[in-house]
Amino acid sequence: MTFELIEGHLHRNNTMAYAFKFLTDDNNRYIKSFQLFLERSTEHQCMLDFVHGVLPDILASIGEGRSSLNILGVGSGAGEIDVEMLSQLRLKLPGLKVDNEVVEPSPEMMYNYKVLVSKSPNLEHVNFKWNKMTASEFENHWQEKNLTKKMDFIHMIQMLYYVADPRATVSFFRSLLNKNGKLMIILVSDKSGWGRLWKTFKADLSVGDISQCLTTGDIKSFLDADGIKYKNYQLPSQMDITECFSEGDEKGELLLDFLTEVIEFSKSAPPDLKAGVLDLLRHPDCSSEVDGKVVFNNTLEVLVLDP
Repeated sequence: MTFELIEGHLHRNNTMAYAFKFLTDDNNRYIKSFQLFLERSTEHQCMLDFVHGVLPDILASIGEGRSSLNILGVGSGAGEIDVEMLSQLRLKLPGLKVDNEVVEPSPEMMYNYKVLVSKSPNLEHVNFKWNKMTASEFENHWQEKNLTKKMDFIHMIQMLYYVADPRATVSFFRSLLNKNGKLMIILVSDKSGWGRLWKTFKADLSVGDISQCLTTGDIKSFLDADGIKYKNYQLPSQMDITECFSEGDEKGELLLDFLTEVIEFSKSAPPDLKAGVLDLLRHPDCSSEVDGKVVFNNTLEVLVLDP
């Protein structure tokens, strides 16, 4: 495997598929690597900055003059961002009642979300409904029950990587919106290090039918093609990946798993692929070196869609 520099960017000269195991097939390892990612990155902080600074006005535009709202969180994880959004909504529109549906397939994450709710003050205005299922299972459930409930705000944060058909998934959830509703998608930006990593190694790292090598660039391309209106916001974010370059470092290996979505990538990848991934992760296309640390470009982008 070799690389060449084209217009200042690294490109693969050949591709080969490998029989890797997808990280989310091992729930315990996925959660460990995800928690480490959160510790090493500014991911949640940049989201919280958006939730505090921009989102309240978006929510106010939906809920102004209303007595209640229907909100749906798809792939809500442990609920930290969800609860903060609900708190901001209460500050912006006090007295508003909220029916909040949660879709989350991980029992551990859902348990943590429920614990967080029990410890969070000022959520008496929120009625929670828990759906321990994937987005596709929720879609099947909705259609089988022939439900007609409409949503005022739907958020899909860092979850479209784990569906087989992002376009169809977005289309379904957008169809649930009220006429004044909004669908919010947060994914890594196509301008981020993730975008370069996946563009370069997608053929090697994609596993099965899951579309984990996804950025907002992919979403915007089909939204534009379908004439769907949306607003977008960049959320600058960084991630310390220095440990990835210490051979045998346990945390470095977990971070590499998270970056590649492959279980034990450091041990299972052929030497040339591992070297190529590490070289690209260190390249200015993906990262910068700051005070001896390798800092990965983890920039996110928010897309807010109209019905």
